[in-house]
Amino acid sequence: MSSWIRPFRQVAARALHTQTTPASSVTASALANLRSQPQKYVVASVAGRKYLLAPRDLLTVPRLNDVRVGDVLALSEINEVGSRDYTLRGNPTVPPEQVRVHATVVEHTKGKMEVIFKKKRRKGYQKTITHKQTYTRLRIGPIEIVEPATQSS
Repeated sequence: MSSWIRPFRQVAARALHTQTTPASSVTASALANLRSQPQKYVVASVAGRKYLLAPRDLLTVPRLNDVRVGDVLALSEINEVGSRDYTLRGNPTVPPEQVRVHATVVEHTKGKMEVIFKKKRRKGYQKTITHKQTYTRLRIGPIEIVEPATQSS
């Protein structure tokens, strides 16, 4: 018997997923269900990070240099939209023509004072560095799930 033991590989049979309805009609019905819900949330990417957002939330993100106070930003990278009963995940994002979320720039602010102390033992070297990190605060507006345009014949 050798000391080398062969790893056991488990071969899983994958079930075939068959859809009886096209994906677009499933998405349309999911959006209709979400539209009827009273409270909604989105998972959106803002400044390179994902945040769980609801209407009227106040979001603090690292400083956005190219915006001013009062500007309205359209959040384009929405990864998920949902409510208490229904959830629609994007692949990787939900198209912006289906869900609209706007954020208003409330203020540019700074965080608390950060103190960095550097020291080298027995060398007489001590250095104190202080700084405040800059942030931008955003107020999240209503989550609008857009109804698909009906085609008239």
